[in-house]
Amino acid sequence: MKTPSRRLLSALLSGCFLSQAAFAAPPVHAPQIIAHRGGTADAPENTLPAIKLALENRADAVWITVQLSKDGVPVLYRPSDLKTLTNQQGTVSQYTAAELAKMDAGWAFGTDESHPYRGKNIGIPTLESVLKDFPKTIFYIDIKTPDAAPEAMATALDKVLQATHSLARSRIYSTDAKYLEALPADLPRFESRDVTRTALANITMAHQCQIKPEKKSRWYALEMKRDVEVVEKFTLGEARSKATLEWDKEAMDCFRSQGDAHIILIGINNQADYQQAKKLGANGVIVNSPADFKKIPR
Repeated sequence: MKTPSRRLLSALLSGCFLSQAAFAAPPVHAPQIIAHRGGTADAPENTLPAIKLALENRADAVWITVQLSKDGVPVLYRPSDLKTLTNQQGTVSQYTAAELAKMDAGWAFGTDESHPYRGKNIGIPTLESVLKDFPKTIFYIDIKTPDAAPEAMATALDKVLQATHSLARSRIYSTDAKYLEALPADLPRFESRDVTRTALANITMAHQCQIKPEKKSRWYALEMKRDVEVVEKFTLGEARSKATLEWDKEAMDCFRSQGDAHIILIGINNQADYQQAKKLGANGVIVNSPADFKKIPR
């Protein structure tokens, strides 16, 4: 992924440098273990068996991805084409929720020699059914729909979360800010990826803290370390250079300097990264295999 142009980093020239003021203290407990799409390495992603297994493996929360079916129902699925993970093809929006439930969502999981979840009646579940089947589980809901209107998705999510009384245990994320902006005011959400990435770039590259929260309690989710390309625009052309955005103590202090900041780090899949995230005081880490982390002291 290319980094945004120099405009993204324009704030570097005008912001104030990090101060030595008192910052909000990081959490004293270990980060939440959050099962990425139910635990993509352990079971077919975004399925009921994956979520069940993740919880058995002591996951503290589950990250799921949703799209809208043909009849406007939020269902759990990530890729843009059904052939990636199921025995069917086409987009999620071409089928009703009832038709999606009959597909084989365990079709692709496994190796060339073994597909242990094929033919097990594992369909694509609705968000409502997942929230009802796991009434005490914390869910982070990632909007991945390739073709639904933001307003339609917002209305559908609001309906399900209100009907299942799940507002207190759910939070919505999207890499596309327009889906977050369309949500009703009372639906809990993360800050947009662009806002998070821009703030981290300002800290990493110029040691400037420019967190300007509109609300006291904020939630962020981003990779702990990400290689990007910086594009500098000039009158007669442009220059490109490689850079790495990385969470460190300076970044954590900055994000927490303006009130209650919850920071979830994406792609933590080995013990070294987990220990680093814990040392930094991350609130949660998103892992592909909860089974690999179940014995970690909490």
